[in-house]
Amino acid sequence: MKVEQIYTGCLAQGAYYITSNGEAAIIDPLRETKPYMDRLEKDGVRLKYIFETHFHADFVSGHLDLSRKTNAPIVYGTTAKPEFEAIIAADNQIFEIGGIKIKVLHTPGHTMESSCFLLLDESGKETALFSGDTLFLGDVGRPDLAQKAANMTQEKLAGLLYESLYDKILTLPDDITVYPAHGAGSACGKNMMKETMDSLGSQKKINYALNQPGKEAFIKAVTEGLLPPPAYFGMNVAMNKKGYGSFDEVLKHGLKALDAADFQAAAESLGALILDTRSDKDFAKGFIPQSVNIGLIGDFAPWVGAMVVDVKQPILLVADYGREEETVTRLSRVGFDNVLGHLSGGFETWKLAGKETDTVNRITPKQFASEVKIGESKIIDVRKESEYAAEHIQEAYSRPLAYINDWIKEVDPQEHFYLHCAGGYRSMIAASILQARGLRNFTEIEGGFNAIAQTTVPKTNFVCQSKILK
Repeated sequence: MKVEQIYTGCLAQGAYYITSNGEAAIIDPLRETKPYMDRLEKDGVRLKYIFETHFHADFVSGHLDLSRKTNAPIVYGTTAKPEFEAIIAADNQIFEIGGIKIKVLHTPGHTMESSCFLLLDESGKETALFSGDTLFLGDVGRPDLAQKAANMTQEKLAGLLYESLYDKILTLPDDITVYPAHGAGSACGKNMMKETMDSLGSQKKINYALNQPGKEAFIKAVTEGLLPPPAYFGMNVAMNKKGYGSFDEVLKHGLKALDAADFQAAAESLGALILDTRSDKDFAKGFIPQSVNIGLIGDFAPWVGAMVVDVKQPILLVADYGREEETVTRLSRVGFDNVLGHLSGGFETWKLAGKETDTVNRITPKQFASEVKIGESKIIDVRKESEYAAEHIQEAYSRPLAYINDWIKEVDPQEHFYLHCAGGYRSMIAASILQARGLRNFTEIEGGFNAIAQTTVPKTNFVCQSKILK
């Protein structure tokens, strides 16, 4: 028996590849199938089942393409209603893979169809729990994502989650290894650990949600402090439930190379978003007017999902040479399949063609320290509220990037302000969006708060409520 966790850091997502005696199972695969097909071929095994813990919200699963290529059936837990052929397993149903077994545990709460998969080794010993979004390390799945679809409140879903965890999961042996679907950085929970696997016994001791005195306390604990989910979550659920186009076709379209003239014509005639995936440093020096910068090196896909409202939005790419396929792949993982092509040769092609370019007014932390006037200058901090609360520049306003569509409406185009995040990645996203919407009355700070903290600019952890976005 072999169990391999295939962890994708930018999505904080874990897929699982399991083999025994010539057969295999894959749990919660990502969109691109090649990594799994390569493993199956290398190991000389047949994929027998594709297990899905639930209809994922934060990424588009590869279950359909993988099933088409291998003829392996897709398995969901009780109450799931996909709009394609699948096995809907009964609670406690057993599936055999080689000499091992996988037992389905229906664990509603995160979603109604959420299930965990319990691995029994060749001797029948309960060995591992693939817990999906039901149980994370240090946390549990948020109970507010499926409330509309289930016609329930988040409190009722949290109550179901309590019963699933306390009645089914906590009764399992302490030495079982817990393999969750996500880790720290995912928006599917609020308190996840950076580790990607742990024993159930350890989680029973340190996971706050598993140490509540009762159901009401649990409901309160898991529903407190939930941030609004990213806009693309609902669209990803729909794609996972209803189906989607072949990833191979998505990749083929996205890798269409366009010269500067064709790129410009497509942008103007098709209403496409120009997405520049270069680093914030390169983008600041020059870019195509109206383009939005979300750097590939970073939490690329989640930020695209948070900033671009519609997964069907036509997209034209400006990418570093040789990273076009990676970019299209990572976009497809969160459902952005409508990539029309990329600028052949990247931004240099645009410049060599003599096309109009733009820049961002970016200054160094040292320059910022020399010219800012605390109490007079307006400073906008686009980090998370928790980062701002830990420490921030005195008199700075907290305006998280995730809420830019709300706070951009209050920006006075006649009032200058300074803009920063932690390191420059998020503030450049904000800067590109501001300029795309006609706002240029700001100065962005290179290196963000991490660099500013090394200067003499006054800092504080006192939070003035009037500086927080209402």
